[in-house]
Amino acid sequence: MPETSPLTQKLIKDFNRPKKGFSENTKIPTIEVDEITIRVASFYEKIRSVIDWRGEHLLKRNAIERILRRKMFSKTALQKDISSIPARPLIVDLIRSGHFKNKTIPETKVKEVQNILDKYLYVIKHFPKKNGSKISFESWLFSIAACEIEETLSKSNKERALLFYAFHSLKKNIKVEKEINEEEKTLLLYIAIQQALFNLDSPIITYHILKLKYKNWKEISQEELKELPCKITKEKKEIEHLIKNSLLKKFYRFCKVYNTPYLLIGDILCKKTENKAKEIFSSPENTEKEILEAYGERTKKMRGRLLRAAAYATISIFITNIAALLVIEIPFSRYINIGEFTPFVVLIDVLVPTLLMALLVLSVSPPPEKNKKRVVLETMKIIYKKGEEEENKYLIKKPRKKRKFLYFIVSSFYGISFCASVGIIIWLLSLINFPLLSYFVFIVFLSLIAFAGVKIRERSKELYMIEIKESFFSILIDLFALPVIQFGKWLTLRWEKYNLVSILFGALLDMPFKFFLEILDEWRNYLKEKKEGIY
Repeated sequence: MPETSPLTQKLIKDFNRPKKGFSENTKIPTIEVDEITIRVASFYEKIRSVIDWRGEHLLKRNAIERILRRKMFSKTALQKDISSIPARPLIVDLIRSGHFKNKTIPETKVKEVQNILDKYLYVIKHFPKKNGSKISFESWLFSIAACEIEETLSKSNKERALLFYAFHSLKKNIKVEKEINEEEKTLLLYIAIQQALFNLDSPIITYHILKLKYKNWKEISQEELKELPCKITKEKKEIEHLIKNSLLKKFYRFCKVYNTPYLLIGDILCKKTENKAKEIFSSPENTEKEILEAYGERTKKMRGRLLRAAAYATISIFITNIAALLVIEIPFSRYINIGEFTPFVVLIDVLVPTLLMALLVLSVSPPPEKNKKRVVLETMKIIYKKGEEEENKYLIKKPRKKRKFLYFIVSSFYGISFCASVGIIIWLLSLINFPLLSYFVFIVFLSLIAFAGVKIRERSKELYMIEIKESFFSILIDLFALPVIQFGKWLTLRWEKYNLVSILFGALLDMPFKFFLEILDEWRNYLKEKKEGIY
């Protein structure tokens, strides 16, 4: 009977182990927030997350980042010392907003978070002016600080344990055709696994790499901290260069195919205690049964996740579309007498991008039956694979050299297909007498929705381990759709950075609302004190 590999045994041991600082002991004092303010703040945060939607796994980090920016802005506006941001109000704000459960974060975490804040604020304060824009550097550093704070306040080690398991399992399976040093290969694989397994973005990946490079990053010494402001900009450039490395896509493609077994192993361990997991994995028959069950559950849940992601992305873009319609398009059309806003035109302007998203998501089909067999086989191999066994090498080929003349022809053809796609859209809109400015706005929002829909469809393939053959019809669609989707990708990167609705929402509502919550919380505490005084 096969035995579980040493790596699998380590994963079972580490997966459900609580992180340092958390305990089931109810006598340890925890941070408590009034339940009424939690209900009010949670409702507001749900609305806020729809407007600033980037993905469920990024909600906590985005919330922490917003709080840090708001507190930094208020300190700068009031010309106060920016070398310190108190940790307790930040943690209380996160509990109020529903990102962490009430009475679960130990009081000891206040000091840990305070140390994190002090570290990053020290680096910001001593940032060398010669190293470029302080504003963009501050924004980059706050996003990393938010990652570290989220990790510190989270009870679970699950993600970190599974990441370690996947990294060390796959590392021996890769051979790189292009000559690169071992450190670069390690970092590229490490980045690709994070992207493929958990869909992590640049700030989280950057934070993980910094921890890899600086073993004592979380408890950095005073001597190292003094040198950090000068070192950190160099680290930033090196990490950004790695993320843009042409080989990364090839590493990602490999990890994307083999991410399914690790996701299923994680699902199995989430529901089992350490002893129960050991008992199951000691029997290949029971293991296969659990894999099939986890596969079935993930397939069912995937549909719900896709619909939720599509709804949030569509609502976010829909709200901005309405804002653009009322603030820009309709006023502009009154001065430029080309086309007019009839109810039908407004309906087309708003509903077509939304219907496109619905079509992209609803047309997603579950993986075929033969995929299930491949998944079970590969998952069993990983669980019972021994470290000393011969690995199957996957060759990462170096990028092909581009032949300038052929590349010019292909690029020109790609540009022509984009112009053709846009031309067809404009022609169709002209048939219904669409207003002039609305042509551009419609194409922008259609591209954003198309890219968001394709990204969501891509996530639906997380369980695929078999190659999907493309039909001639799909290749024909790609010819005209890809340029528009690529334009949508370019817009999305700027959308995330300059989401005007999100910025206005934050500027006009965030600070007044948080002030209102402070008053509500104080009033509730006052009433409690008065009630206690009666008895």
